[in-house]
Amino acid sequence: MTIPNDIPVYAVPQENLVPVGDYLSRLAPIPPSRMFLINKSLKVYQEKNPGAQVFDASQGDGGASLPGVPHPILERAAQLQFEHGTAYDMPFGTDAYRKVVVEKYWHLDAASGLGPANVLGTAGGRDALVKVYQAMLALGHGREGDAIVVSRVPWISYNWGPYGIGANVLWAPGDPAAGWAYTEDGLRATIEFTKRSGRKVAGLVITNPDNPTGLTTTVERQVSIAKTALEAGVAFVLFDWMYHYVTDEQPMDLNNFIRQFTTEERKRVMFLDGLTKSLGASNIRNCHLIASEEVVQFITARASHTVMPSFYSLAVAMAAYEMGYAEACRPIIEPTNASRVVLKKYLVDNGFTHIMGKGYYAFLDVGKWLDARGWPDSEPLGQYLAEEHGVAIVPGAFFSPFGGRWVRFSYATPTGRTLGAAQRLLEGLNALLK
Repeated sequence: MTIPNDIPVYAVPQENLVPVGDYLSRLAPIPPSRMFLINKSLKVYQEKNPGAQVFDASQGDGGASLPGVPHPILERAAQLQFEHGTAYDMPFGTDAYRKVVVEKYWHLDAASGLGPANVLGTAGGRDALVKVYQAMLALGHGREGDAIVVSRVPWISYNWGPYGIGANVLWAPGDPAAGWAYTEDGLRATIEFTKRSGRKVAGLVITNPDNPTGLTTTVERQVSIAKTALEAGVAFVLFDWMYHYVTDEQPMDLNNFIRQFTTEERKRVMFLDGLTKSLGASNIRNCHLIASEEVVQFITARASHTVMPSFYSLAVAMAAYEMGYAEACRPIIEPTNASRVVLKKYLVDNGFTHIMGKGYYAFLDVGKWLDARGWPDSEPLGQYLAEEHGVAIVPGAFFSPFGGRWVRFSYATPTGRTLGAAQRLLEGLNALLK
């Protein structure tokens, strides 16, 4: 049928129109992340104490506190950009990037069932996560309003990224004495809880090492939690391994890990990794997702209309992976590992209740000092420590109410600065007891 040109026409057929709903008008306001503002309070201390040393234990950006991406890698990436040109690439990146991720970074073998078609390049971790949440909702149960399950005290953006695209975030049960780790019983209870509210679980996020707590979860536990979730009807499980190279042990082995899952289960698991943490490349904005071809194709189609990774970010990754990633990230990993040893001893020696695995962070219980001052949670403590004692940390209250009596302490710094920050922290806390 021919439609006259003076009549408006929807771009999709009537049966494919987005149904009218008012949930957007009823969303809670999504606040900007305060992570980018915390260390600004240090300026107040510097104004009061000209020339005094300050310590930033608030961030996890090795490009700010450690050497960041080695210059030879940046130079090699620039050369790749010259050779490649500046025309459009594919929404997943380039074929060469996919090949390098498979062959030089993960060293995937045929038994893994994974190859270049399972790789998607993105403009950093947040971009990858939003695309993952969309795929979880659409390809999972095909509904808005379903749940994305995260830990009891999650990274700030896990709370708001899913919510902004139509998912409801659910904090799983967890015991602070066990670092709020997922349990099989807790996950089953979570899934039953969503059913009672007329919802399903579109996705579960497993972060290892964890942000903000620093908790490290064994391979066996990650597999068990994921299988429990899949068996109970969770549509997808995402493994966020952005910190897994920041360790004094071995990084995750995807070849061996993926073999723990059946062919059907592999279609429902995804893996996120990138340069931000282990290479100190926060403003390079490169991340990659490993997922089923169906998921990758779904995201690629949508990315062609939204956000595609820049070639330079891909080139930095390619240069680092070709160098040998363990060597490329050594300027970040070695000082962080050394600081972990120093900080662990200091926390034990001074009686801190804390969570500390691998990665960049320790999570410290500061409840007794909050009680001494009469503060309801750690938010005012963050401002106090920065402005009065020259050390910036992240209040645990920023992550969820369950972290309200805790603070996140970043040790992505040289050992001297890590120890100096810890000493200044204790000085500030003890001043509250006087």
